[in-house]
Amino acid sequence: MTLIDDNRATTAAADGGAPGADLVDALNAVLGTDPASGVVDASTRRRAEYTTDASNYRVVPQVVVFPRSVEDVEAVWAVCRELGVPFTSRGAGTSVAGNAIGSGVVLDFSRHLNRVLEIDAEGMTALIEPGVILDDLQRQAAPHGLRFGPDPSTHARCTVGGMIGNDACGSHALAYGRTSHNVVALEVLDGHGRRYWTDEPPAELVEELRAVASQHLGLIRTTFGTFGRQVSGYALEHLLPETGGPTGTALARLLTGSEGTLATILRARVRLVRQSPSTTFVVLGYPSMHEAADATPALLEHAPLAVEGIDRRLADVVVRRGGSVDGLPGGDGWLFVEMGGETPQESLAAAQAMVADSRALDSVIIPTAAEARALWRIREDGAGLAGRSPEGLPAWPGWEDAAVPPARLGEYLREFDALMASHAVDGLAYGHFGDGCIHVRIDFPLYEDGGGAAAKAFLEDAARLVAKHGGSLSGEHGDGRARGGLLPLMYDAEAITAFEEVKRAFDPADLLNPGVIVRPADVAADLRVPAARPAHALGMPLKFAYSRDEGDLTRAVHRCVGVGKCRADSGGVMCPSYLATGDEKDSTRGRARLLQEMANGTLVTDGWRSQEVKDVLDLCLSCKGCSADCPAGVDMPTYKAEFLDKFYAGRLRPANHYLLGWLPRWSKLATAAPVLTKLVNALTSVPALAWTAKAVGGVAQERPLPEFAVETFRDWFAKRPVVPGEPVLLWVDSFTEHFSPEVGKAAVKLLEHLGFEVRLTEKQVCCGLTWVSTGQLDGAKRQLRTSLDALGTSNVPVVGLEPSCTALLRDDAAELLPDDPRAHALERRVKTLAELIAEQRPDWTPPQVDTRAVVQPHCHQHAVMGFAADAALLAKAGVDAQVLNGCCGLAGNFGAEAGHYDVSVQVAEHALLPALRERGDAVVVADGYSCRTQSDNLTGVRPKHLAELLAEALPDR
Repeated sequence: MTLIDDNRATTAAADGGAPGADLVDALNAVLGTDPASGVVDASTRRRAEYTTDASNYRVVPQVVVFPRSVEDVEAVWAVCRELGVPFTSRGAGTSVAGNAIGSGVVLDFSRHLNRVLEIDAEGMTALIEPGVILDDLQRQAAPHGLRFGPDPSTHARCTVGGMIGNDACGSHALAYGRTSHNVVALEVLDGHGRRYWTDEPPAELVEELRAVASQHLGLIRTTFGTFGRQVSGYALEHLLPETGGPTGTALARLLTGSEGTLATILRARVRLVRQSPSTTFVVLGYPSMHEAADATPALLEHAPLAVEGIDRRLADVVVRRGGSVDGLPGGDGWLFVEMGGETPQESLAAAQAMVADSRALDSVIIPTAAEARALWRIREDGAGLAGRSPEGLPAWPGWEDAAVPPARLGEYLREFDALMASHAVDGLAYGHFGDGCIHVRIDFPLYEDGGGAAAKAFLEDAARLVAKHGGSLSGEHGDGRARGGLLPLMYDAEAITAFEEVKRAFDPADLLNPGVIVRPADVAADLRVPAARPAHALGMPLKFAYSRDEGDLTRAVHRCVGVGKCRADSGGVMCPSYLATGDEKDSTRGRARLLQEMANGTLVTDGWRSQEVKDVLDLCLSCKGCSADCPAGVDMPTYKAEFLDKFYAGRLRPANHYLLGWLPRWSKLATAAPVLTKLVNALTSVPALAWTAKAVGGVAQERPLPEFAVETFRDWFAKRPVVPGEPVLLWVDSFTEHFSPEVGKAAVKLLEHLGFEVRLTEKQVCCGLTWVSTGQLDGAKRQLRTSLDALGTSNVPVVGLEPSCTALLRDDAAELLPDDPRAHALERRVKTLAELIAEQRPDWTPPQVDTRAVVQPHCHQHAVMGFAADAALLAKAGVDAQVLNGCCGLAGNFGAEAGHYDVSVQVAEHALLPALRERGDAVVVADGYSCRTQSDNLTGVRPKHLAELLAEALPDR
């Protein structure tokens, strides 16, 4: 049962205790078992997924509810009011201030209440449900030439309801204003249980709010609405008679940015704007961020659509992570400026005039939309890219979006840098310079004793600094738990009293998102990281080195700060299972939350034996997409392998771990002699025997068993004469050796054509990939050591044909065997076929294939090696390549395991299967054995390996 006092909300479940049975029973009673009703989930696993948002804070909810209708929301709120249980609304959980977590019932609106109900093109409005993703609204508005103006960097996954809750802005607030400027009317449910639209509010509410305005009229007129990004506290300027008073649009604007503390949004009527017919993108270079900020006010005279700032240090992070910053002009601080116009000529002329007044050190006008998008992505990924300080320390939100009037920005930034230095902290600043709003993540020492107190001391000084410059603690993300306790440093006692009076008018029992804005929790309370234990405290030594995280899995899993990019189609690979199911548990973030809770130990209490963690990892495909696509660098396949290694220590494993995890071993036995191979193939082609074998081995019945090659690749190679040339060592992976020798044969033909002498290891060895993916890490290390012995210590390049094995040698080997210098040397030795050609034969002109191709890059290649060399080689060969984004869905052993087939197919439906259905006469290219197998299994199309595509076009010797 929740207890409310005059200071803050507390709950018996705050430390991970079980939720009250009376609450769960009451919720189930009002929602019932009808499939059309919302779902009540009080499981430990589900509650763990919702303990935090994208902030530093951790609060364990008692129950998570997924409402399917407005009536469900009303029913849940009635139960909460009756039992005195806090009620927190949540969209995508991308709030960085702790705005979307609560100790009572958390309602996730994003699962079901996520529709655009109407686009009124003539009236230029949209009627939406609060859980609609911003990009979905934009897609439906675009055919009418319209868009929703505000566009935060999380636009691919944030919900419009969440934007209304925080009064979100984004890069184009200069042109379109904050969310509050784009809300027409809201249908809400307030703390009294009253449901109404803001243009017809209850008379008694209007009377109470007018009384607040009358009591504090002078204060409100002089203190609120002073500049464009004053978001902290309640927007009391909308109570003034001259703004329309507390009715209609003014009331909607008051509720926008109130963080769910005054009312819950049920539906919203929002304003749409015309898209600018033409835009020109310019990057201005300055000697420093400070000087870029100094130059900003003059640029505003040219009415830009956006003015965004980043500095050299953030760009350096992109380069270190293998990205490109090509196109940036000279300088160490840059402004991204977008100018609009009715025609390309008009927007270009506006851009040129703006550049002339910019006082920039250097500038460049970006000619194409594609190049502009690549540079914008640096800015959009800022939250994750800035997740490490320049010294490589973990950097955290907390002082995420303070804002000052743009004329004060340069001076503020200089003093802010000095403040960070005085507290011995650092962070990478960037943000909306045109609005004076700065984003920064700071390396607070949260892992150290007293780290929470040190963070609080900095935040208090930072609040005083921003108030000195006439600014706002929050410029678009809201106060939440991060800044609510700092509001008295920005506002005087009368303003705080006015906030309390407004809260009382809407929510007298203080049940709507308590602990935020009014009677806030202490900013150092409920911090997630200080409550976590280091991984060694869980017992059992770690098998991976976690070299980027000081050898600690706990630090590694806390890389996830909840940015939530895994909940959207990022244009890469991450996160295929979430895209298939839409369930938080199947996102990279959801899995990280369970591992974080395992480290905390108060909610998930069984450590390495936790069934909740095992369950949430079940649908992780181990695709490694997150290791490249997550801006924070989360590597869930590594964490999964580590967990499975510990979970099954001393236990009998599932049958498929022995069958699929030891596949190279069984394959070697099955191909020991051609007669034996033929016998095995004959037996597994008998339906009854195949069914039994799959049932015993834990393999999905829908999957055909693969056929072993009667003649292995090495047997074929041994019969060939040596062709002299520059030596290369061909890594013969188990898939090429036993299942696809034709790929190896094609590679030999191609390499010899290029003047290489192809060599093999003396004996067939395995990198240990299948042992890693099933969490058998001692076995993986043994396999890997044997491989290192076979590879030797020469500088001869090692060419990999199977991307997953190549990636393991290139990346995971050094993490599994950190003390073996041979493993570290592989990073330089191991190449893909395309990389070898690009480096060793850059002037080679490949045979002109001149065809269209659907190309499925392997996920591990995307994550570790990248696909740029392959794409360039295909282009040189005259291939018109449609390069797919996303995972094929088979992902090694994942899609072959019983219980995973349906999700495997759903993942394939994201990109692969639609492309295959529409391919026409295009060839299909896939280097990964699993990708080729998935295509063959689901469509009957057997793709070619890149080596086959090129070798087939070569003349025979």
